[in-house]
Amino acid sequence: MLFELLLYLILFMVLLVGYIDIFPLVNDWVQRIKIGRFKDKILWNHKISNMGIRWLLKTPKIRITDNTRLIAIDILKRNYSSRAIQDWQEAALLLGLTETFRLKNDGEIKKEILEYINLKFDRNGHWLNKPKHVDAAILAYAVMKIDFIDTEKYKCAFDATWKMIKDHIGEDGTVEYRKFMKSYRYVDTIGFVCPFLITYGVRFNKEECIELGIRQIKEYVKYGMLKEHFIPSHVYKIDNNVPLGLYGWGRGLGWFAIGLIDSWSELPLGHKYKDDLEEIIIKFAKASVSFQQQNGSWNWTVTREETRSDSSTTATLCWFLLNAARINVITDDCLESTDKALNYLMSVTRKSGAVDFSQGDTKDIGVYSSLFNILPFTQGFSIRTINYYIINILKKEENQKRVS
Repeated sequence: MLFELLLYLILFMVLLVGYIDIFPLVNDWVQRIKIGRFKDKILWNHKISNMGIRWLLKTPKIRITDNTRLIAIDILKRNYSSRAIQDWQEAALLLGLTETFRLKNDGEIKKEILEYINLKFDRNGHWLNKPKHVDAAILAYAVMKIDFIDTEKYKCAFDATWKMIKDHIGEDGTVEYRKFMKSYRYVDTIGFVCPFLITYGVRFNKEECIELGIRQIKEYVKYGMLKEHFIPSHVYKIDNNVPLGLYGWGRGLGWFAIGLIDSWSELPLGHKYKDDLEEIIIKFAKASVSFQQQNGSWNWTVTREETRSDSSTTATLCWFLLNAARINVITDDCLESTDKALNYLMSVTRKSGAVDFSQGDTKDIGVYSSLFNILPFTQGFSIRTINYYIINILKKEENQKRVS
């Protein structure tokens, strides 16, 4: 009797592990039926924004492992997902939905954002869970971008974020990705910290924050870029300024693009660093457009046509180019590229409204994910981009038609 019970228990565990492994694969297959049927940008915006609202309070966990077998073991070992990864996923959704609210002034979106804020901060505006990693700075930046709340109330949390960033400043005067990796400067960090540093510095009159954000970008341009083609390496080592990882890693371009364009946008007109960043934007925009694929995407390795298209790269570079189009000398090229990128993102959107085929989380310097699936980060930047596009491009075109 005991033997039979043990046998049944083993069989149950085998079936359970098998189910945990198989279910994601079957679910992806089902969800991709009728993928890419969206042709109208307004309808597409409605669908992806609704998905963003659903995900904000219940953000899908993003895997830090590429294992597709024995997933249950990774879950038990806590090797399946990471809180730090979730910070920038949620930040992107928040940025996207804030842009949606600017377009629609929708009460449901406002309610969901306020509920999310209440999960992150106490009544006095402190973080409920104090951030330890620089990834959280982009989340603080996203909160600062919400128009309908009194962001001054959360200054204590922003101050704590600034203190955390200061604790990560290395011997070269730039921000470390992690305290235990003092010799390396990651391109990711440009996107994580620079928009926050500029916004926080401008809003609370802290010039040292602006100086740090600008230094972070300029030092990466100096040591982390492939000079002729102007694309970033994944990392550079400050001891000898040697680039490490891949030149042309797609999401690396995306992180650089976010940090650069949002920092420039947050600087007031006439600021002493505005023109400096504009020069970098023009150069990087031309480089980005040159690597765009025929289908409107950028590949996960942008320099190789043989590699797979990556929606996260495409969404972030689309946001960058749409905003870079405000610079007259590159307006036409940027808008043409933006339209192609939006069409690609529509073509890989599931009927549920989830944008598919984003590269999974990077494992290490030079070790990149082979999985391509949904990613809240991509969803957020797709939402952010299309709403900004509707407000600043489509509505202006409509107004011009009425006048003529």
